[in-house]
Amino acid sequence: MSDPYTGRPRTRTLREAVCVAALALCCGACAFKESGYGAGAQAERAAAQAAADKDPAPDTPGMYLALIDRMQHQGLYYASLAHIDAYEKQYGATPESTLLRADALRETGQPSASAQAYRALLRTALAARGHRGLGLLAGAAGDFREASRQLTQAVALAPTDAATLSDLGYALLREGAVADARVPLMQAAELDAHSARIKSNLALLMFAQGRAKEARAWMDDQRFSPPVRSAIREDAAKVASAARSYRVGAAASRDAAASR
Repeated sequence: MSDPYTGRPRTRTLREAVCVAALALCCGACAFKESGYGAGAQAERAAAQAAADKDPAPDTPGMYLALIDRMQHQGLYYASLAHIDAYEKQYGATPESTLLRADALRETGQPSASAQAYRALLRTALAARGHRGLGLLAGAAGDFREASRQLTQAVALAPTDAATLSDLGYALLREGAVADARVPLMQAAELDAHSARIKSNLALLMFAQGRAKEARAWMDDQRFSPPVRSAIREDAAKVASAARSYRVGAAASRDAAASR
């Protein structure tokens, strides 16, 4: 995750904000050191203004949202929150900006505010993304039963979204419901055969099913790095423990139902 980025201590117009965002995206993840007060800061402001005058960015909602989305794909979640504020000040909140805000809040360790934003999406056309976000938050908190519940609702609304199917399969594995995880993970793999995360979850499924030899061969074939292999094995141990508890709970439920 990139280090937090903060905006300059002055108010920019929307056009300046879009231009600065575009320049940041062109620079990629390179480090940019602030010069502080004085001539250095004045020179930076002058350079930014000159760039804006030379090549003004289209001042449209769609362009700005696209720039914010690209910033988040580069890991600039703190900076994206500032730009979301600027966007909503100019255009008002939209489901798209709310989703970007919810994702950024989740990625910057603000789960309560993130959950509130995701819940606001449940009344919109982006309800599937709202349920998915709530599922990811529940999983991050270790509540994989709730994660599975939210992600099941997300899949019902977006049944061909490979990432959501993969997330559901992983949550089910971590809940201990290994048999239930197979279908969504296989669907995800066939819908997106190139996703590294889905490939990792397939290896985890193989371990959970007791197919360790196949899992190791799969990791070799996919050329997983040592850290990825280690993470999968650690998760496999957690899944095995959860599966034992899940089987005990299921057996207790069956016994209780039979005694009624």
